Amino acid sequence: MDNRQAIGSWLSGPRAAMEDAGADFGYRGEQLGLPEDGPGSIARPGRRLGALAVDWGLCVLIAYGLITRGYSPATSNWALLVFLVLSVLTVGTVGFTPGKRLFGIRVVGVESGRVQPLRSLVRTVLLCLAIPALIWDRDGRGLHDRLARTVEVRV
Repeated sequence: MDNRQAIGSWLSGPRAAMEDAGADFGYRGEQLGLPEDGPGSIARPGRRLGALAVDWGLCVLIAYGLITRGYSPATSNWALLVFLVLSVLTVGTVGFTPGKRLFGIRVVGVESGRVQPLRSLVRTVLLCLAIPALIWDRDGRGLHDRLARTVEVRV
């Protein structure tokens, strides 16, 4: 085997190089017992980012229109607080935010299928910190999902 094949290129990434070398990673969500595609499969990053953008836009509109009554330096801080409250309340009760519902995503607990309010709080606080959401595992779950023992699935 050529060394270049084992290392992989920066275009395909290390996962593709390892798969070319014979490693079998399976599909995203296989370790969690989720289907490969369709309802119940792990939500793809595009849907998740779209839902986050819709939720953030909604929270900025609420902060802009109802709290600060126009733009001020505090608008972003208020939007983050509105996002925290919105996410904790909606994910902890029905399993999705308005953006997630629009994009066909639901947050479920890994063991029980339901997200308990405390897990929703932990997940949302870590999501608001942003860094845990940027660290993903091979299933595509962010660190905030792993620590809260949740997963975002397609509806």
